[in-house]
Amino acid sequence: MKYLVLIICLLYQIGAQSQLLDRLTRLRPDTPWKQVAAVRLQFPAFHPQGMVKIGDFFYMSSVEVTRKRQNNDGGEGIGHLFKFDSTGKLLAEITLGEGLLYHPGGIDFDGEFIWVPVAEYRPDSRSILYRVAPKTLKATEVMRFNDHIGGLVHDTDAHVLKGISWGGRRFYQWELNARSDITNAFVSPEKLRITNPSFYIDYQDCHYIGQHKMLCAGLKKYKKAPDGPEFALGGLEVVDMKDNRPVFQVPLLLWSPTGAPMTNNPFWMESTATGLRGYFVPDDDAASTLYVYEAAVK
Repeated sequence: MKYLVLIICLLYQIGAQSQLLDRLTRLRPDTPWKQVAAVRLQFPAFHPQGMVKIGDFFYMSSVEVTRKRQNNDGGEGIGHLFKFDSTGKLLAEITLGEGLLYHPGGIDFDGEFIWVPVAEYRPDSRSILYRVAPKTLKATEVMRFNDHIGGLVHDTDAHVLKGISWGGRRFYQWELNARSDITNAFVSPEKLRITNPSFYIDYQDCHYIGQHKMLCAGLKKYKKAPDGPEFALGGLEVVDMKDNRPVFQVPLLLWSPTGAPMTNNPFWMESTATGLRGYFVPDDDAASTLYVYEAAVK
């Protein structure tokens, strides 16, 4: 009976992922999105980074900076993983990282663990990779790596873990065994490194959506002239995890009241009966709000 339930759950997950992928690729720049909720977070959220939704609860990584960065110095701070409900109430939290490694990045949930990278707050630095049990928030260090890993995604079909560097400029891939341990942990970054061929947005948070695809969200700031004002554009990309190339890209023309793109920080996307529902926390500190948008996708 236990195995039958597991099989049914697996089939449901595969079907949900396939539907999500199909609907995402039907989005267009002019697809209308309707705001259905704006929930102010009832706790100090600092600088949110990654987010997953598990059942009715949200898990969000965030960085608390206690000493700002200067030049190539990564500053100092505290890495957090928060659990909160749909009203914005904090239910639990843990801290992650050590010393100068305090900056959590984008996170992913594979059905068993939440994967969280924590790095120095600067590119080309160092990281600790964790897996966290969502029920207990018990964190297990998986490995240490000599680059800034700003996001993790678990391809549960291929049993590989994808690492995304600062801004998503590089990809790394590690093999996982049945215990979710990395089997090629001692391979150097230079041998694993793959350049991201897509440039119009820098990735902030990514999630596995099935069929060896991950959904990434992020933004890029542009200027019409070197001394002109900046314009921040957010967007979504579906990336093939086998060849590391985007297979679908679409700008997301949604901004918070502060002017930040909705994909400025963490996000989560799911299917609904009529289309898609997106969850976003684009702003920091006292302005941190969970915005919920829905789009009807034909």
